[in-house]
Amino acid sequence: MMKYKGYVGKVEYDDAAKLFHGQVIGLKDIITFQGTSVKEIEKAFKDSIDDYLAWCKERGEKPEKSYSGNVRLRMDQDLHALLALEAAKQGISLNDLINKKLRR
Repeated sequence: MMKYKGYVGKVEYDDAAKLFHGQVIGLKDIITFQGTSVKEIEKAFKDSIDDYLAWCKERGEKPEKSYSGNVRLRMDQDLHALLALEAAKQGISLNDLINKKLRR
């Protein structure tokens, strides 16, 4: 994984083509890049992000971000009640409780 300006790129190596190829993940827009060395793939990744941001600016559009920090989560009603009760006992929000548990 590679990171640049808040975007994350996933890179794979194609042994038959002797080529690294990657894609920015977490977007509806498709941003790809490729190179024949680590140095080339890093540069291609950064250039692709910069090109995407410039393209959005030219079109007057707000660029997508890889991860917004918002996740929709569905759970069993009993689990929801149990977690909400635990959060209330700790004096924190349900969101904070879930983040706390996920970090552990």
